[in-house]
Amino acid sequence: MTDRVYPSAKPNGTAPTATTAANPNAAPVKNQIYNNPNRVPYRPTPTAYHRHNRRRCSGRRCFCMCCFWSILIICVLLLLAAIAGAIFYVLYHPQRPTFSVSSLKISNFNLTTSSDDTTHLTTKLNLTLSTKNPNKKLIYNYNTISITALSNQVVLAKGSFPGFTSSTNNITIIHSTLSMVSQVLDVDSVSSLKSDLKKKAGLPVTILMDTMVEVKMDKLKSKRVGIRVTCEGIHGSTPKGKAPAVASTNNAKCKVDLRIKILKWTF
Repeated sequence: MTDRVYPSAKPNGTAPTATTAANPNAAPVKNQIYNNPNRVPYRPTPTAYHRHNRRRCSGRRCFCMCCFWSILIICVLLLLAAIAGAIFYVLYHPQRPTFSVSSLKISNFNLTTSSDDTTHLTTKLNLTLSTKNPNKKLIYNYNTISITALSNQVVLAKGSFPGFTSSTNNITIIHSTLSMVSQVLDVDSVSSLKSDLKKKAGLPVTILMDTMVEVKMDKLKSKRVGIRVTCEGIHGSTPKGKAPAVASTNNAKCKVDLRIKILKWTF
């Protein structure tokens, strides 16, 4: 009896096609799935990273828009302030008040050294100044003026002048007596004063005045603003006998500076 050989139910490999059998060197035929008109296009699902990146871009866009509108509003406000300032200048043409030193007399100037080797300064000065309001439509209301006389940062005397009102095109005369009683000086201050007193030009004196001023225009009033007046170019000498020594004020010049405080800074 002859045995029959049956093919295996699970072939080990794929059976070659007719074309492959006929031509073993031919390239295999690929399935044409990309040309299938009924194929659904591939759309990858968004991941958490993409969603986070989208939220981040949206937040950045909001921040940029806020910066843009903030800058735009600031520019508009600055433009309006500039227009208002220009209108105010054209209508009122504001000018700063001017100050000048008329005379300075030194009635007393004593440097005494005590037994404990400390040096004391006693002075008395008579100061006369004038201030002018050059404006035609603005009135200045001054608070009490504090006056200090210095020589190379060494305080010589202090005084004050009561507040007053400077009307339009008005000149106000200021008389004040400055004094210092037995002020203790350090070694450097004593050396500086003695050296300056030996100079031919005399002792250099600087007058500082600090006050607050309010500007009035028609029915409007501004807030009080601090001003400092610095007068330099004054030279004096110690008095001889009972007659006071008259200081030279021919080259004296006064400068007016605004002192505006913003938080803790002074400009």
